[in-house]
Amino acid sequence: MPTVSAPNELPEWATPMWEALGSPDLDACASVASGDLFDRRHGLRRDDLVEVLLDVRCLPPDHDPWVRGRMLSRTPSSIELLTPDGQHLYLAREVLVQINLIAHTRPAYIDDDELLAFERKDHKRRSNIHEDAERKAEGKDDGHLWG
Repeated sequence: MPTVSAPNELPEWATPMWEALGSPDLDACASVASGDLFDRRHGLRRDDLVEVLLDVRCLPPDHDPWVRGRMLSRTPSSIELLTPDGQHLYLAREVLVQINLIAHTRPAYIDDDELLAFERKDHKRRSNIHEDAERKAEGKDDGHLWG
C-alpha cells in the first residue's frame, strides 16, 4: 500500500489521529526510496500511521486480524501502537505478518530536529539518574572530589 500524500487520502480512522498530531504536512514527511543514496529517506518512524496484519493463528476466532493506529515506539521484539480509540497495544513481532504504512507524520530520523533534541535531553537526564543511583548505592557522595 503506497504512502498517502494528502490528508483527504487518509483512511477514515487515521484522520482524527493526524489532526491530533497538529495536521502535519504529509508531503514533507513522505518516503524517498529512489534517487541519490544520500537523499533517500524510508522505513518506519515514530508517529507513523500504520495498519498491522496479525497472524490469525494467534487470535481468538472471529477476531479482526487488522490493527490500526499510530506507532509510538518499536523495539527488537515488539511495536507499540496507539489505536484510534485510545488503547495502547504492544504487539510482539512474532505475530506480525504485515505492516502497511498509511502515512509518515514526522521527518526521517536524521532530519527530525525535534526528535534528536529530545533524545539528547533524555540521554542527559538518564545519565544524571544513573549517577545519582550509583552515589546512593555506594552510600557516599564524593562527586565533588578531584582525582
